[in-house]
Amino acid sequence: MQAIILAAGMGTRLGSLTAENTKCMVQVNAVTLIERLLHQLERYCLSRIVIVTGYKGQKLRDFIATLHIQTDIEYIDNPVYDKTNNIYSLYLARSKLLCEDTLLFESDTIFEDSVIESLYSDPRETLALVDKYESWMDGTVVRISADDEILDVIPGKDFNFSDTAQYYKTVNVYKFSRTYSEQYYVPFLEAYIHAVGNSVYYENVLRILTMLDNTGIHAKRLNGEKWYEIDDIQDLEIASTLFADEDSQVQIFQHAYGGFWRFPKLLDFCYLVNPYYPPKKMLDEMTASMPQLLTQYPSGMGRNSLLAAKNFGVEQRCIVAGNGAAELIKSLSAYTGSGTCGFIRPTFEEYPNRCAPSASVVMQSGYPDFSYSADDIMGFFSAHPVSTLFVINPDNPSGNYIPKADVLRLAEWAERRSVRLVLDESFADFADEAENSLFCDKTLRDYPHLVLVKSISKSHGVPGIRLGVLASADTELVSFIKKDVAIWNINSFGEFYMQIAGKYRKDYAAALKKYRAERQRFLAALRGIPYLRVLPTQANFVMCELKGMSSASVTKRLLSQQEIFIKDLSAKIGDGRQYIRLAVRGTDDNNRLIAVLKGIQPE
Repeated sequence: MQAIILAAGMGTRLGSLTAENTKCMVQVNAVTLIERLLHQLERYCLSRIVIVTGYKGQKLRDFIATLHIQTDIEYIDNPVYDKTNNIYSLYLARSKLLCEDTLLFESDTIFEDSVIESLYSDPRETLALVDKYESWMDGTVVRISADDEILDVIPGKDFNFSDTAQYYKTVNVYKFSRTYSEQYYVPFLEAYIHAVGNSVYYENVLRILTMLDNTGIHAKRLNGEKWYEIDDIQDLEIASTLFADEDSQVQIFQHAYGGFWRFPKLLDFCYLVNPYYPPKKMLDEMTASMPQLLTQYPSGMGRNSLLAAKNFGVEQRCIVAGNGAAELIKSLSAYTGSGTCGFIRPTFEEYPNRCAPSASVVMQSGYPDFSYSADDIMGFFSAHPVSTLFVINPDNPSGNYIPKADVLRLAEWAERRSVRLVLDESFADFADEAENSLFCDKTLRDYPHLVLVKSISKSHGVPGIRLGVLASADTELVSFIKKDVAIWNINSFGEFYMQIAGKYRKDYAAALKKYRAERQRFLAALRGIPYLRVLPTQANFVMCELKGMSSASVTKRLLSQQEIFIKDLSAKIGDGRQYIRLAVRGTDDNNRLIAVLKGIQPE
């Protein structure tokens, strides 16, 4: 068996990375694509490797000569690489296809070793490697039967997003038997070139062949093996993430702050959302309005404040909607200025990060479960006065919760001392105490030093539309924030969400009830794992101490081996012990995590 690699393309979408190098000389984690592929093929004792070069062809040949590949390498030059597509490169190598069985590759695709192994070891002689279609994939897709027959190849003009559940993406890796090439592929390739030209893709020939009966080619389905096609710099960044070593991969994901839809196999137990909301009908309503929302301007700050007021039952002048709570926290910090700020650690660091360390007064919980009460807060900050006190309830990452009656006592204490109390209720909806929110006109009037912040993304399960609200009877503060943020800080999707949210209040209440039950079940299962100490929580996450193993090793193992991403808290807590934070997701996801954690043995 031989291999043919098509490597003539210019890779213009990679910009400066291919200004002086051919596309396959681009590096993924310090290793060029061509070097990786050639060393992967070395293991199979192939008769030869045929490489079709073009752009910067001599430079590619010189580089390959430094790799000391033992398999014989032959080169074919495509002199019109800038005027043709890959069909012509394969056409130039057609005589090689007639010599023996062939593995066919494109040089801009990266994959793990098992991808080649699955194709090479399959007893079927002629195969097209395919993977279930995902949103990140681009290019040729096919439909296949239950017995892996390729039913049809879908050209781009016929691609229908409503049919993607039926689609498989070609990985651009093939195994052709000599007989198949001789009887079918090469004759049709030659005919297609002469009839249509050389500015198309060789997959078009496959499309013609699928219209015939019994040509002998089948689809070979991947089953979770990693691969990625690199066409531009974003593809390169994603591929570098997928194929990074354990340490680097964890760091990359930790500093990505989301965007995990680009990694559809990743199971995210790090970021915190409601798995049971929004309901399908609400999603359908938003989908139906997509064309208008996408192509028209959103409303300005005034109308969005009105929508927020309607949803949270406060006066319009007392509330402002933000592009996520993070935007409001930044603006709020600008307003509080140089005053002293009180924090209770461990906590959500977005608030402390906005305050100068010299102006920060920190209360550390002294309890093993990082709990604290309203009385603890009042006692500490009575002795250590501050101008602004930040309290997250439930707190993140501990999940500590202060009942509403005690929060009101804290608000009264703050009023007596003219302390601005910033209360973040982002996780309050998940608490067992159903009526716990302070969002109402009367409460704001009674406590004019009170500022309420809430991330809608977390509780409503819609982080992609970036919504948060801030409310206070301190209209000077609210007016400052409204002027500080952009007039169009909320996009049309966030605005429409606030417009229709009231219709789904019963669905939201039902989702929270279902969530609390699943959290109780999930925590009970976690407590059955010997090396975990599970802390009490009223939020949509749980903090756990690890016994006999490091949080870093568990985090790396889950991500690299299981594609499960969790939050490593040990550096954040900094007491020498090992901690992780786990989001509470839906039942199936939670069960998968439990099974994986049970299989881990203490170090």
